[in-house]
This record gives sequence, C-alpha cells and structure tokens, in this order.
Amino acid sequence: MLHVLYMSMRDKAYYSVRTGKNQLSKGFGLNQLRTLFQNVFSKFDDEGYFQESLGYFCVDADHVPGTLGHNLEGVLLLKLRKDNLAPIHVKIAGYSEDDLFDVIEFLYEHCSKQVDGYFHSYANCGMHYHTFDRMPGRQEFREKVNEILSVYEGGFELSSNGEILHIAETGMEGLFEAALPTTDSNNISSRVDAARIKFRRHGASLDDRRDAIRELADVLEYLRPELKTVLTKGDELDLFNIANNFGIRHHNKNQKTDYDRPIWYSWMFYYYLASIHAALRLIEKKQVGEDAHRAK
Repeated sequence: MLHVLYMSMRDKAYYSVRTGKNQLSKGFGLNQLRTLFQNVFSKFDDEGYFQESLGYFCVDADHVPGTLGHNLEGVLLLKLRKDNLAPIHVKIAGYSEDDLFDVIEFLYEHCSKQVDGYFHSYANCGMHYHTFDRMPGRQEFREKVNEILSVYEGGFELSSNGEILHIAETGMEGLFEAALPTTDSNNISSRVDAARIKFRRHGASLDDRRDAIRELADVLEYLRPELKTVLTKGDELDLFNIANNFGIRHHNKNQKTDYDRPIWYSWMFYYYLASIHAALRLIEKKQVGEDAHRAK
C-alpha cells in the first residue's frame, strides 16, 4: 500500500515545477531535449531494439550489419537528404530541431523488440538477437519518446504513423482521438484524418493550416444536403460563413483577411472539426429514428 501511495505521489510534479519557480517549468529547450533523447536512444540501443536494422558490435566479428547494411550515414543521407548525422551517439549534440525530429521518425520506423537470440559470453560481449517483433518495439519506443516530446517547447508527440505532430490544445485532445461515426472513408474519414495530420505536423506553415481548414470545410459541404435536414437554415449558413468569407475557400476583394491568422486558424480548425463530429452524430441520430419508425 505504501509503495502504491509513493508511486502515485511521484506522478506529480516536484515543488519547484509545481510553484513555477523552476526555469524549466514551462518545458525544455532543444539542448535539454537532445540530452533526454540521447538517454532514450542509448537505452533502446543497448537493449537490442535496433539490432535488426542497425546491426550490432561483436568482439569476434566486429560490426555485424543489420537490414540497413554497413553504412548508416549513407542510409540517412538517402532517406533524410542530410549528411553528418551518424554515428548518432556522437553527432546528436549538434543536431538542429529538424535533424533530431527526422532521426526520431527514422528510428521509430526501424525499431524492433527483441524476441530470441543468444548471449555471447566471450569478453562479456552481450546478447545477439536474431528474431524480432516490429510493432511492440515501436510502441515502447514511442511511449518513451513521447514522455520527453510532450514537455518540449509547446508540446509534441510521435504519432502511431511515425510522424512528429504538435500536441492538441488542452481540452481538444478528444477531437483527435474520437472515431468519426461514418463508414464513408473516401469522402469523410480519410479526408478528416489527412486534415488533422496536416494541421498538426511539425513545421506546418500557415498555408498548410489553411488547407487543412479548407479540407474540413469541404467535408461539411459534402454533408450539406443531409445537414439541411437536421439544422435550421440559419445554423447551416453559419457553418459555412467562416470558410466562405474569411479567406479560406474563396479569393476575392470581399474576403476578410485582416486578422491574426495563427490564432484564428487554430480556432477555425477546431470549430470545423467539432462541427463535423456533431453533424455526423445528428445525421446518425436522425437515421436511427427513421429506421425505428419504419420498423414499427
């Protein structure tokens, strides 16, 4: 019981962070992130999570290559279009933010949980694995990486698709996690998913974010015929007023464009995302009612 109590207490921030007296209370900078990630990478590397792809060192055989071959620097140059990133342990101290995020995404793609192997006892060489499981390895790596990404700058996360995204604003997380009540992938769910990723992707420009908002507005336009049956005409027109008159969907001299785009784009995006969820549920409720009535 005391152990459980102790663990639950340690889930809380320590004094100086709770009171805002710690200079890092609001999050870490790039230097701290690099240090923290180096610790994560070293742990996973030492335990064999990258042996399948990156290989390992053996006192008898020197470097034993993984599936990516002998030259990691060449692989990173080809895949990331950057040189001077390897060896990671050494070069990480000089990584820019983009370098670090690129390498994190790359390592997530090539992380595998060790399943079976043998211990090479000579000179205490260590475990050499030959069987791996990709999905559990990625999941464990992602969990550890997200612990540190979440407290960097405004907060980031590594998605299950292997992309580093901005964390959803506080209170809006559910809009990204909740499944849409639709089976129409081509016209609704796939488009919404693409918009969510485009808006939150690391380095997304204002144009990218405007495009994401436009994509959501287009989904609502697709739903418009059905929306007319569950909304009053005034409410229906209000849904499209923002996109049509604030420089999102059309371009003409009557458009309102003199506003703080970073702030208002964020509001517009969540407004339309929430509207799609609400619209689909209203349409679904109406359909269920009609089906029940016909069944009588």
